[in-house]
Amino acid sequence: MDIVFERRGDGPPLVLLHGIGHRRQGWTPVMDRLAAERDVIAVDLPGFGDSPPLAPGTPYTLDTVISVLAESFAELGLDRPHMAGNSLGGLFALEAAERGLASSATGLSPAGFFNAAELRYAASVLRASRLGARVPGSVLTRLAGSPRRRMAMFGMIYGRPDLMDLEALTGDALAMRNAPGFEPTLRAGRGARFLGSCADVPVTIAWGTKDRLLLRSQAIRAQRRLPHARFVWLEGCGHVPMADDPDQVAQVLLEGSAHPLKGRTAA
Repeated sequence: MDIVFERRGDGPPLVLLHGIGHRRQGWTPVMDRLAAERDVIAVDLPGFGDSPPLAPGTPYTLDTVISVLAESFAELGLDRPHMAGNSLGGLFALEAAERGLASSATGLSPAGFFNAAELRYAASVLRASRLGARVPGSVLTRLAGSPRRRMAMFGMIYGRPDLMDLEALTGDALAMRNAPGFEPTLRAGRGARFLGSCADVPVTIAWGTKDRLLLRSQAIRAQRRLPHARFVWLEGCGHVPMADDPDQVAQVLLEGSAHPLKGRTAA
C-alpha cells in the first residue's frame, strides 16, 4: 500500500513512527535537529495522517502493520534502518527490531507494557480526547487559543500544550478525529504486548516524567522486560514529548541510533 512519509536529511536512515491518532507532523519539532545527522523518514501509519486505511476486513494487528512497514522499507531501499517511535509507534519499532527489521530501536513511552486495567484507562483517555476533538474547527481553535484551556483539553497527552503552536495543536486534534484507523487499532491493541528481548539490537527506552497516559508502572515494566536497554527519563515531558522538549528528545533519538547499520547497507 502507499504509505505517506516525509524524508529529509543525510546520513544513516532513521524511521520515525507516531502513536495512535497522531501523524507524521508530530515529529516536526525534532526533524531539523535529526536531519542534520540522519536520513530521517517520518511515516504516517496506515489509517492515520495522510496514509490510506488498510483494505476492508484487514485487522490492524502488529503482524499486519509490521508487514506493511517491511514492504515500504523495500520500496524505499531501506535495509534494517534505525527505528524510533512514540507510544504505539514505539511498540512497532521494538517489534520490528525483534523481527530483524531494524538496526536499533528507540521507544518514547512505547505501548505494549500495560496490564488490562492500564489499557482500559489509556483507551478511555484516548477516546475522550477524540470525542473532544469533534467540535467544529472554529470552536476548537477558539478554545485552544487560551493556554489554560489548552492544558485542560490536551494535558493528558502533552506535557506543555500551553507552549505548543496553535496550528500544530489543532491539526493534531483534527488528525485524531478523522483517523479511520483509530478504532480498529484500539481494538486490535487489546492483545498487543511486547514479549521480545531484542537481544541482538541496541534499544533505548525513554519515558516522560509527566506522562499521564502510559504511567510510570509501565516504564518500570519495560525496564524489567528489557534489562539490557538504555533507559532515559524525559524530565518534564508528557506522553508525546517531541514538542515538550525538542532538544532533549532529539538528543535521545540521535544517541539511540548511533550504532552501525546491520543490513546490507552497512557494507
